[in-house]
Amino acid sequence: MRKKRKGGLKKIILAYNVVMTQTIKYDITDIKLADFGEKRIQWAAREMQVLKRIRERFAKEKPFTGVRMLVCAHITSETANLAITLKEGGMEACLIASNPLSTQDDVAAALVKNYDIPVFAKKGEDAETYDKHIQIGLDTKPMIIMDDGSDVIATLIKERPDQIKEVLGCTEETTTGIVRLQAMENQGVLPFPAIAVNDSKTKHLFDNRYGTGQSTMDGILRATNVLIAGKVVVVIGYGWCSRGIASRAKGLGADVIVTEVEPIRALEAKMDGFRVMPIKDASKEGDIFVTATGNRHVIDVEHFKNMKDGAIVCNSGHFNLELNLEGLEEISDSKEEVKPFVMKYQKSSSKTNVPGSILVLGEGRLINLAAAEGHPSAVMDMSFANQALASEYLVKNQDNLDNKLQTLALEVDQEVAKLKLDSMGVSIDSLSSEMQEYMNSWKIGT
Repeated sequence: MRKKRKGGLKKIILAYNVVMTQTIKYDITDIKLADFGEKRIQWAAREMQVLKRIRERFAKEKPFTGVRMLVCAHITSETANLAITLKEGGMEACLIASNPLSTQDDVAAALVKNYDIPVFAKKGEDAETYDKHIQIGLDTKPMIIMDDGSDVIATLIKERPDQIKEVLGCTEETTTGIVRLQAMENQGVLPFPAIAVNDSKTKHLFDNRYGTGQSTMDGILRATNVLIAGKVVVVIGYGWCSRGIASRAKGLGADVIVTEVEPIRALEAKMDGFRVMPIKDASKEGDIFVTATGNRHVIDVEHFKNMKDGAIVCNSGHFNLELNLEGLEEISDSKEEVKPFVMKYQKSSSKTNVPGSILVLGEGRLINLAAAEGHPSAVMDMSFANQALASEYLVKNQDNLDNKLQTLALEVDQEVAKLKLDSMGVSIDSLSSEMQEYMNSWKIGT
């Protein structure tokens, strides 16, 4: 059903003008870290030229004047550039962390001190603080929600139904979040339009594949400094993130095994040159395991029991529930942090098939952000360009959108790609009039 908004955006803005001003302006680790955080923001900006061009347009047009947004994301230098872009366009944005281990504390400090952008995020925050920050974010009465995993949307629907009518829509850039939004739509509870930013080609073909592939291996190497060459790397799933991980692991000399539940993807993995088998079998062979499925307990207790001594396990899916860590703890006699981001579980000889230890990286959370710096800014440039344009689309088309999951137009994707190519100094061909005529006609023969 299409949503009706009598009075439109102006009425919503007037209603928000009477909202009590927050007494808490930020909740970060240390404001004194701002100077170094600013350097990181500017370093990332060097390779975010698409977002820069959008920011320059937003600064002139001010498409978000009076609009409140809640941004639930990884608080990194790349996200900071997105937040600055939104503010240049008139947006009143509040930032909270989408993952307890992904916040760059110095960047959070710089956003607060140098840009007057409220941030509620701390690296290593516990579950209670994470939930508290979601509540604080919703207290700002957002009109647009930019979510990363759909925890904010789920909380809004379950706990704050009275606020739903004031939300124009949301954007979501993770596979995990889109799965949750699709489930909401299927069950008839999605209360406003949702833009599946992850479905834009200039997002998932680049961010998911090249960004996740490189940053995942970066996180594993920073946490462990192990030699990848010669290792058996098991990649669970073969979506775009997993393809990037498998490709980069192979490039580093690993023997890569892929596990899948979807036959077409499994066939692709086989024809891409990887071994394909059930995870039950792969669990006996792997030296390093990486999950990226968006599903629950894809590495379960039975798989942990089979793993060889010293097996390394990590996750590049959005939530740590991909690994059944509670189950692992139940079959272990002890656990010990042997170095930063490396937890050693000593399996109990009486409860496991193979004795020895398992090394879990980054508490099972996103290894590329827990132990490293996340995706390179060059790919996040396109992802956040899509986020910025999706937000603008929601504002401009608020009265004409259905309460369902939808994607940005192909023309937007192509424009982002053109801007990226231009920023890289790359020129491409265009169709001649003769070529266009041939492509658009069925009468012209071969």
